[in-house]
Amino acid sequence: MRKLLLLAALLLLPQLANAATLDNVRQRGVLNCGVNVGLPGFSMADSQGVWRGLDVDYCRALAAAVFGDATKVKFVPLTSQNRFTALQSGEIDVLSRNTTHTFVRDVTLGLRMVGVLFYDGQGFVTRKSTGATKVADLNGGTICMLSGSTHELNINDYFRANNITFKPVVLDVQDTLVAAFASGRCDAITQDASNIASMVASGLPAPSDQYTVIAERISKEPLGPMIRRGDDQWLDITRWTLMALIEAEEYGITAANAEKMLAESTSATVQRLLGKTGDLGKAMGLDNAWALNAIRQVGNYGEMYNRNVGPDSPMKLPRAQNELWTKGGLHYPIPFR
Repeated sequence: MRKLLLLAALLLLPQLANAATLDNVRQRGVLNCGVNVGLPGFSMADSQGVWRGLDVDYCRALAAAVFGDATKVKFVPLTSQNRFTALQSGEIDVLSRNTTHTFVRDVTLGLRMVGVLFYDGQGFVTRKSTGATKVADLNGGTICMLSGSTHELNINDYFRANNITFKPVVLDVQDTLVAAFASGRCDAITQDASNIASMVASGLPAPSDQYTVIAERISKEPLGPMIRRGDDQWLDITRWTLMALIEAEEYGITAANAEKMLAESTSATVQRLLGKTGDLGKAMGLDNAWALNAIRQVGNYGEMYNRNVGPDSPMKLPRAQNELWTKGGLHYPIPFR
């Protein structure tokens, strides 16, 4: 019996060790957020060293929810190879790095997906000189991709099913990938379509009119934050902060009008979300103004999207599946009640 109790205690140790993330973050006084080493539109430091992007803004909103201050976040740049280790080891509190939600990642890594921040799909870019306009035209070609991503498995599955052959060139980091493509080492790059749009918009490495972005998508890539498994309180905070940003857009709450909506809105949902009624924040160990702080300091999901990857950005990506469900998109926030 004693052995069984000892075994049960040992099995619980990882969960107990992970169960105090909020306390650790508060004691440290800063949120450690893992981001991409550099992906315009999602996470990249500007010329002044200020991190910008959709993934970055999510972490700022999370810091605002926890501390009431969106600036209390430290960005830790990570590659596709070391991102999960950094989260597992406790080096970071949340991974917000264009990471695909998959069964294996959600179930076997000791980690937990928070939700979908950006719906994407795997695509291809090639030089116009290849003459390729569809995926089948890449038959027999050399294709560059990053290691440690879902792209290797996706392309193998898709090409095998469609009797397409290719020669893979698997590389470690984005800069090396771009350099290999620029030197002619590969005929095409395969990545998430948003990554490709980011690369082309920033000059890959020549003007965009020298490349063909193939319209087809060969996979589903729901991208979103991850945390360590075993801390339900931290899962609640990270998940519902994401939901709050999407719900705010649906109800027309913006950074500019959040205070006015708090004072004047008669919507029961808005009143609960912004902390005027109910104790949503208290239920998670936060101030009831947690969502109000996130929205007024960072903006709602639509504001984040527009300035980072949408019409107010160099990428100018259409909302498409990243629209609200009320506008034909896939973003459908869980009710705040």
